[in-house]
Amino acid sequence: MRFKAMPNLDVSSRVSLFAPQQTSAIGMAALLFAGCFAAWTLISVIGLQITNELTLSQTQFGLLVASPLLSGALLRLPLGLLAERWCSRNLMLGLVLFVSLPLALMAYATEFWQFLLLGFATGTAGAMFSVGIYFVSSRAEEPHQGLAMGIFGAGNVGAAITNLVVPMIILAYGWRSVPSVYAAALVLLGLLFWLLTSSHGDHHHKLADQQAISLSQQLQPLADARVWRFGLYYLFMFGGYISLALWLPGYYMAHYGLDLQNASLMTLFFTLSGALSWISGGWFADQFGARQVNWGVFWVCLVCLFFLSYPPTSMTIYGTHNELSFVINMPMWLFSSLILVMGIAMGFGKAGVMRVVYDYYPERMGVVAGWVGMVGALGGFVLLVMFGILADLIGVRSACFMLLYGLLVTCMGVMYYGVNQEQKRTRLQEAIRNNFLQARD
Repeated sequence: MRFKAMPNLDVSSRVSLFAPQQTSAIGMAALLFAGCFAAWTLISVIGLQITNELTLSQTQFGLLVASPLLSGALLRLPLGLLAERWCSRNLMLGLVLFVSLPLALMAYATEFWQFLLLGFATGTAGAMFSVGIYFVSSRAEEPHQGLAMGIFGAGNVGAAITNLVVPMIILAYGWRSVPSVYAAALVLLGLLFWLLTSSHGDHHHKLADQQAISLSQQLQPLADARVWRFGLYYLFMFGGYISLALWLPGYYMAHYGLDLQNASLMTLFFTLSGALSWISGGWFADQFGARQVNWGVFWVCLVCLFFLSYPPTSMTIYGTHNELSFVINMPMWLFSSLILVMGIAMGFGKAGVMRVVYDYYPERMGVVAGWVGMVGALGGFVLLVMFGILADLIGVRSACFMLLYGLLVTCMGVMYYGVNQEQKRTRLQEAIRNNFLQARD
């Protein structure tokens, strides 16, 4: 399979990637997304305190943690639609102010249904992704789209911020102070975002046209098989990333006997690498092409998952004189190294998918990126549930990596087939065009 590389940028374009106004807009959007991502994952951390206080069952705890994840995923497409019709800057500010309200009220909740409702409302923070992607892409030049969206996507580091900051706040002031602190932080970030950005890059000359487009026309790109392929890739890149980020602490504790603090610390390396490598992945996608990045990520992850999927095994060889026994069990340092490589690769892949979305749908980033983001976020929730089901059915802890391996093989097969079909259509169109020109001459 051959991929066409992106053209190299000249020296002058590499010296100044973004104008000062663009730098401020992209940087503030990334900070705002980091704050929203931290709020999106907050209830998964304070949920244990809520469970102890209300004596919740495991089913109730699962519903409590799932409510913000589901609402944030489901709202990505609708807010992506709105971003194309309204001013995305105003929409981002309104969204962050809205999220601060249920956060502030959560400190006073006393009943399970109240926490459930407020958690669902707080999950709106997860939909910041589709609005922010449109905001950033509308302010960056075409050669630097991957880097700009990579900087924004690095806001995934908000999950790591929550894991680090929330325990310290709980120890100092109690868990009920955490939502109030987060609400105040979001309001402050919203104020800074408003002061340091402008609506100039929101394509005002296109907004009038967007108002005249019907909803069915706006959703038309979702009928393309290519968009569904992109959603499948992002399901692995982001869905796999977020599901592993939530699954790994328990895996470290059960398989390697770590306590919660050390297990969370080891998981932190994966979370940070998967967030920060978005930036490098976006740059590589700009320089060498998004498809090359995605294809390379698939191969790297395939090798890692092949070894991660292999469960601890004991083997006995019956020789002529005696028996030789072997125990194959991956040491923690090797497991952690492979997980770290996976995190870096997934960060590259998330950036690559968003860049290839822009390559095909630059004027529909709200809708297409919203759809792709929704599939990835929902996929993360489904994968997390499947991890538990497979572990119970098979009785093997590495079943989660087996599932990701199967999903990855499917992604690679779909990508190989899809790209080959596109290349065949391109060659056919070129042949028809050449024949027409020869006949005319």
